[in-house]
Amino acid sequence: MAVREAEPVGSLQEVHEAGLDREDLLGIYRNMLTTRGIEERGHILYKQGKIPGSFYTGRGNEASSVGVATAMAPNDVGTPLQRDMGVHVTRGLEPWRVFAQYMGRADGPTRGRDGNVHIGDASLGLHAMVSHLPAMLPVAVGMALAFRIREEKRIAVAWCGEGAAARGDAHEGMNLAGVRKLPVVFVIDNNQWAYSTPSYLEYPVEHLADRAASYGFEGVVVDGTDVLAVYREAKRAIEKARDGGGPTLIESVTLRMEGHAVHDDAFYVPRELFEEWAKRDPIERYRSWLREHADMTDEEEDEITSGVKRLLNDAVQRAEESPLPDPSTLVDGVFAQPEELDTPHHK
Repeated sequence: MAVREAEPVGSLQEVHEAGLDREDLLGIYRNMLTTRGIEERGHILYKQGKIPGSFYTGRGNEASSVGVATAMAPNDVGTPLQRDMGVHVTRGLEPWRVFAQYMGRADGPTRGRDGNVHIGDASLGLHAMVSHLPAMLPVAVGMALAFRIREEKRIAVAWCGEGAAARGDAHEGMNLAGVRKLPVVFVIDNNQWAYSTPSYLEYPVEHLADRAASYGFEGVVVDGTDVLAVYREAKRAIEKARDGGGPTLIESVTLRMEGHAVHDDAFYVPRELFEEWAKRDPIERYRSWLREHADMTDEEEDEITSGVKRLLNDAVQRAEESPLPDPSTLVDGVFAQPEELDTPHHK
């Protein structure tokens, strides 16, 4: 089973055939700008000493995360990781709650009880990551198995980076998904560096998607800076899984445009590599596409840009007004009551 290398998206007609209208296209641009803006503001808050611990960003990953999330149905579920902020934004997590999470405030999704990027909102079908990143792949596979048992037309999406894909959790999850033909889509964000280890020292195959054949399902390689190509391939994989066709492994090729975390200046990455990939910035690339193919006007662009700025300004202010968690509530939420699970994603 040969891996398939996806073509870029060209015409507006192709986009319409994939299920997106013009408002959808502008919404994708807004979500990408919001995603980057959240992490840029987060970086500032960190330098101001307002974010405890370290801080991780996904600059360069906006097209990959927003593209996949746009293809998901409302009742689908996923396990996005620290560089997949666009998934949370696209699924409807309010930016002020993200900032509250960053700063350990009571109004954050985990109510100040977990790491600043361990974000998840079960009501949106998003389940919070743990630090051992590939451990979330078996979680997504387990949810997909539950959908199969309950005969529900829902799918799970599991994310990881190329470094995490080398761990046993990833193998175990993909193997079980392939054996049972479960409704799950695996997305490997291949950002070419596992901390300071370059991809050529991580795996000997040409594409990580080549591994899919070993598990008995399809592998696809897509340019992770092309949001519409990512959306198209994710849509195909999701609908295939929903219709009983089993898993797909999507390798989304990007570059991590910053260090592993804010404490890391990425001195080990060749400067020319950054310069090369900066020319393929996913937001600027999509902006140019909208100008050329969807006739985005100056007025529309200004409205979106200024709207995102206002949204983020208000979000930071509201998050800073959120209280720190009350120590007396420390053990609240350790056990879930039935009424707390009465959401569309737990029925």
